[in-house]
Amino acid sequence: MWNSRTCNPSPDVFAAVMATGILSIAAAKHHYVRISETLGVLASLGLLVLVVVVLATRAIASWDLKDPDVTLRLFTFVAACAVLDSRLASHRVVALMLGLLALASWLVLIVLSARNMSKLSWAALRDRAHGAWELASVGTSGLAIVATMVARHAQAHWSLGVAVPVWIVALCIYALMTWLIVWRAVAERHEHNGFEPDSWILMGGLAIATLAGDDIHVLAPAWLAPTVRVVTVVTWVAATLWIPPLIYFGLQRISRRPAMLQFAGVWWALVFPLGMYSAATDAMAAELGQRSLSTVSLVFFWDALAAWLIVAIAALMRAWVNRSAVRDRA
Repeated sequence: MWNSRTCNPSPDVFAAVMATGILSIAAAKHHYVRISETLGVLASLGLLVLVVVVLATRAIASWDLKDPDVTLRLFTFVAACAVLDSRLASHRVVALMLGLLALASWLVLIVLSARNMSKLSWAALRDRAHGAWELASVGTSGLAIVATMVARHAQAHWSLGVAVPVWIVALCIYALMTWLIVWRAVAERHEHNGFEPDSWILMGGLAIATLAGDDIHVLAPAWLAPTVRVVTVVTWVAATLWIPPLIYFGLQRISRRPAMLQFAGVWWALVFPLGMYSAATDAMAAELGQRSLSTVSLVFFWDALAAWLIVAIAALMRAWVNRSAVRDRA
């Protein structure tokens, strides 16, 4: 997420804010107030700092907005705004600003991404597809959650009419991207390289769709609620089923390429799905009345927090090393 040679952030730099924000929400669900507040402050400051850095370094000018990989990874900004909007929903003005930012950036990115992808053949899209492409679905589900927040706190019932189709679009995007990623995995199966860390977004995309579905279900009219509930349960089950193969292929790749354990920004793409799965599983525990799922949610929260600490410390160490290297060259 950060190019140490040019000191310019990459398009998916806001993944760190996504990961920190969802951990803050998961901590709140398990009543770890201090942890939640600390992570919430870090996520909020992180978003402000990264926006300033992106503007100050004029990183946008260096990003090829005609490249689908760039515009799809930029959905981390949409998701970051949406996650923080949910976390700061009690602060009406801040939540409104974040919601508008999420909507405006989503509209721009969805048009650019559709244009960029339409210029490539299906085979070309397959050859380039990877887990980070699911960020388009993640950001869209995040926008659906923002719409439910508006419906809940502002009594704007029309927002539910926006949340449902946006949620459906998120599921359709997820299906498209997953098909491309799986198609590529099948086509390249002879390489046996396993998945990159961002492949965990295959699970995270379904987890956030589950959370969006749960929020919609709470507000849905009687004729719609049963269908929403079924789809939500299906997305959570599918997210759960992704976990074993992701662990297996991840360990397989590490055994063949131990060097991949060195810090890279892409590891934030592992932290976010773990935190999102914790939050989604907690929602399903309440939805299905299964207290055992609360324990599962708690386990994943601590796993996600441990992963967050490791990645955050590694990021700070890498930043210090890069700073020292720049100082030595000067």
